[in-house]
Amino acid sequence: MNPQWERPTRGARAGHVLGRLLAHVVWATEVHGAHHVPTEGPVLLAANHTGVIDGPVLVGAAPRPAHMLIKQEMFDGRLGGLLRRLDQIPVDRDNPRTALGAALEVLKRGGVVGIFPEGSRGRGDASDSRAGITWLALNGHAPVVPVAVLGTRRTGQGVNHVPRLRQRLVVSFGEPVLVERAPGVPGRQAMAEANDRLRDALALHVAATVTAVGVPLPTDDPLNVA
Repeated sequence: MNPQWERPTRGARAGHVLGRLLAHVVWATEVHGAHHVPTEGPVLLAANHTGVIDGPVLVGAAPRPAHMLIKQEMFDGRLGGLLRRLDQIPVDRDNPRTALGAALEVLKRGGVVGIFPEGSRGRGDASDSRAGITWLALNGHAPVVPVAVLGTRRTGQGVNHVPRLRQRLVVSFGEPVLVERAPGVPGRQAMAEANDRLRDALALHVAATVTAVGVPLPTDDPLNVA
């Protein structure tokens, strides 16, 4: 390993252990394509988002400890204290600069950052993508690994649904995508083009995984489910 790349923080390593317990003991998570995640250096894991447990399952399925960007509202009470001890990153969705700065520092140390480009739980088809991941990819010079997380919420289940014990889940890692700003290309244009490329790569990977493993995406909006 290159000596400039630091070992994962103690909190991230503890989070990895806890995530593995949840993914493989509490639930029955199948992991596909883990070899696509580079074994060292900065990496962004870009996952679709349908259910409340997507984050911990992704952390547990990843072959390396990861720092997830998680909405700030989750950092209250005992859960918030735990997330902080595990070195996860709170995101104020109205002002994400602090979170993006913290994530960029992780990438500069050669670490792994997980992010949900869609921004919130929904159908999980990656039809939309916020610009934060693109900014991190361009400025952190990190490959982006598209990740399909399936089975954490089914059609008709609400936003806070927790799957039953030992339910089958699937986490599939796709081939890394590297985006760079070409010389002479304006920053805004480079961001727009890279964002489109990353969104399409994730959407295609999610669709291909659904077909391959037979676990469907929910067809409804979880916020409209009683």
